[in-house]
Amino acid sequence: MHNEAQRTTLTGADRWLADRITAMWNLLTGRPVSLYAASVLRIGYGLLYLIFLLREFPHRDEIWGPGSPWTPALAHELYEQTGWFSILALSESRAYFELCYVLAVVTSALFMLGWRTRVMSVLFAVVVTSFHARAIFMTDGGDNLILLMALYLVLTACGRRWSLDARRNRLKPVPADDTPRPPKSLRTGRLREARTTLVTAVHNCGMFVIAAQVCLLYGSAGLYKIQGPSWGSGTALHYVLNLELFRPWPALSHFVDQHTLVIAIVGYMTVLLQVAFPFVLFGRLKYPVLTLLLGMHIGIAVLLGLPLFSGAMIIADAVFLPDRFYTFLPRLCRRLLRRTDSRRPAPGRAQGSGTVPAQGGPGDAVGSKQPGANQPGSEHRVPQAP
Repeated sequence: MHNEAQRTTLTGADRWLADRITAMWNLLTGRPVSLYAASVLRIGYGLLYLIFLLREFPHRDEIWGPGSPWTPALAHELYEQTGWFSILALSESRAYFELCYVLAVVTSALFMLGWRTRVMSVLFAVVVTSFHARAIFMTDGGDNLILLMALYLVLTACGRRWSLDARRNRLKPVPADDTPRPPKSLRTGRLREARTTLVTAVHNCGMFVIAAQVCLLYGSAGLYKIQGPSWGSGTALHYVLNLELFRPWPALSHFVDQHTLVIAIVGYMTVLLQVAFPFVLFGRLKYPVLTLLLGMHIGIAVLLGLPLFSGAMIIADAVFLPDRFYTFLPRLCRRLLRRTDSRRPAPGRAQGSGTVPAQGGPGDAVGSKQPGANQPGSEHRVPQAP
């Protein structure tokens, strides 16, 4: 009896483990998850890097070009030590650098629009990696996260929603019978199924890695902050608000620094949000947490002058919003527009009146009667020439 009970227990545990493995496999290969979130990441990082390149266009030579203090020789030395390779360091020619810069701008724009996304995602990752490795100490650090996300987005199917590729697929002619064509051979069908499963699994793994990266970033930042009293007492924010490097608006920084209670609350809330972030990703509690993080990053962008870093973090937070949230947004916008249009008066309706006034001819007052306008048959009369 004891052996039978033990065998039954083991069988139940094995069945539970097999069910969990099957559920994980179905989650990994069943369908691609968070396609809208992947598209938001593609659009966001493509647009952000495009704005970054256009913003630094007047200073491109000092940051990445031949006139940069970080010379190509130093870039080669960094490559030998760290393995960070840059195509900008292949030549010191100014014409070559200008060509690479134009190609980087075009690549960022096409990646944002979702044109041939598979190829453009690889090119975008090469562009971000090359510009980062060419002058690794010249930017504000916001491109570090963009670099990681550009590498991760290569794995995802980020062009299936809100892209030119998706529009092209929708406009493809559909067969008249609207039935899928069977594969020419059994081998072709199996290869097609294997390719679909592989693409789905790689995409899902990429999205899970992106989410894990954001959780690791917030969690490690929060754990570093609680190791000392600087954030609890507000000293850290006081110091950063008085550094000239992080004071784009000195008057605003001085105004915030005068309110010690606000600084203390912001410090405690920052640490609490970052430490608790990985544990509130399930359920509806994540929506107020993401809203507070949005406000925090906007404050960092305005007070500290770090828009690239704040923008990269705001876009990264979008990975935790489900697809139903993104599909609900267009319906909400249409509903609001419909409600706004219904409140507007009709184009021909006089304000404050419930009837549409009659239109007079040239030189006549609006709403004045024409002679014989209401007489029977007058609508069919044609005036005779004198």
